Amino acid sequence: MQEMHEIRMPILGEKFPALKVQTTHGIKTLPDDYKGKWFILFSHPADFTPVCTTEFVSFAKHKPQFDELSTELIGLSIDQVFSHIKWTEWIKEKLNVEIPFPIIADDMGQVAKTLGMIHPTKGTNTVRAVFVVDDKGVLRLIMYYPQEIGRNIDEIVRAVKALQTSDKNKVALPANWPNNEIIKDHAIVPPASDVKTAEQRQEQYECFDWWFCHKPLDK
Repeated sequence: MQEMHEIRMPILGEKFPALKVQTTHGIKTLPDDYKGKWFILFSHPADFTPVCTTEFVSFAKHKPQFDELSTELIGLSIDQVFSHIKWTEWIKEKLNVEIPFPIIADDMGQVAKTLGMIHPTKGTNTVRAVFVVDDKGVLRLIMYYPQEIGRNIDEIVRAVKALQTSDKNKVALPANWPNNEIIKDHAIVPPASDVKTAEQRQEQYECFDWWFCHKPLDK
């Protein structure tokens, strides 16, 4: 009897699965080709569709912000490479926007299946997935959107910046950071792990209580 292997999407904290992919910029190996850099792999349901076109234009216009975060962009859909090329030509011709990042041609759907991106009620189309991978090849964030809703690219930029800031400063960051309604652009100090530390917290930081202390980030 042939052994069945379950295909499941990777989870946060795992290494991003090794994938060799055909893109509009040639063959790439993930995550090795991006070693030492963060990257975002994002899928779209199909080329030559309105919502996806608006997303690609927005990703392209936000690229300088991703560059500042040393973060690369990679698109994907279950289309052939010639379709990707023609679509990006159309975007440049009609909307005067050049798509500067590679797009994976996953025409057999293997990458989408490996990453759990196939929409269960939409045939072979992918959901609007976002995978944020850090400079060590570890999956740090996953976002899923339905086909009907375009993504907020500003939020993706914010999330990457927040992850990198959290790593660098060993802190947590509040809702809507850096514009939180309670503590503004401050960071949250990790919780105390013993009674003595809990007692010292309110002397060391600004606190609402020993379990909710915050501080400004180093400039």
